[in-house]
Amino acid sequence: MKILVTGAAGFIGSHCAEYFATQGHQVYGVDNFDPYYDLSLKKLNQHDIVKSGVVFIEADLQGDLSVKLPNDFDYVFHFAAQPGISTTTKFSQFVANNICATQNLLDWVCDSSPKLKLFINIATSSIYGKRATFPETTAAKPVSFYGVTKLAAEQLVLGAHRSGKISACSLRLYSVYGPRERPEKLYTKLIKSIFEQTSFPLFQGSENHSRSFTYVGDVVQAMDAVIGKEDHIRGEIINVGTELSYTTGQGITLIEEIIGIKASIQMHPPRLGDQLQTTAIIDKARKLLGYNPNTSLKDGLTAQVHWYEEKFL
Repeated sequence: MKILVTGAAGFIGSHCAEYFATQGHQVYGVDNFDPYYDLSLKKLNQHDIVKSGVVFIEADLQGDLSVKLPNDFDYVFHFAAQPGISTTTKFSQFVANNICATQNLLDWVCDSSPKLKLFINIATSSIYGKRATFPETTAAKPVSFYGVTKLAAEQLVLGAHRSGKISACSLRLYSVYGPRERPEKLYTKLIKSIFEQTSFPLFQGSENHSRSFTYVGDVVQAMDAVIGKEDHIRGEIINVGTELSYTTGQGITLIEEIIGIKASIQMHPPRLGDQLQTTAIIDKARKLLGYNPNTSLKDGLTAQVHWYEEKFL
């Protein structure tokens, strides 16, 4: 199959592109190297996936894609997005990178890949709002710029599907972690602070927030399960996560146990836009994709610690 993965130098996109390449697919990865976080990490990811056989293309999804990308893809996995809830990220950036870029990509795909089997939009549990503990039929109530614009992007994709322009679905991911996790995310930041013996900033109350921490390898399993199932999942919204939830405090304790060093916690005022609770309801993913996440939080975090040691120590 000929597969396009957007955001291929990022955390989850790089894993997905790499996996499909190792399975013998013809994979093209595109990324614009947005400086939202340290580009050296993206360069490391790029290096690794190119070794696996991914054809890497640097391009901005808001530009003229006809001069950058080949035509006639079988599948498009759209990971590229403006992430996070940082107060330093302007709303206009979320609009540009989540909404405008998605529409430009859709326009190009409709013109360039008339035999496309499926466009897979990668969405987020942040669409549900402060508590993401619901099935896919629940009304969206996002509270952050990220959640709002990712919901808009999802509807652009599904709107194109409903209008008959393309076949598409949307997968809503839950608190993904593992090797290559972004440096501002919980576990990579925590691991770094412990090894460098610096303080770890924790927002007040967040130690009690619970999450369906989902290992990136289990997410890749779901992406792989999509291939060949387009007749069953086109037009669908599907939660992809784990039914088990842990508090941030429990995750911190596990990292301390794995490394064998206590973190130096520095409390900060509460952060607006944070989700309070996520628990993935994945009955639909089990039924339609045969999805069965089986990586324990301890095993996943151990793999993430080992990745950090290999790459940065």
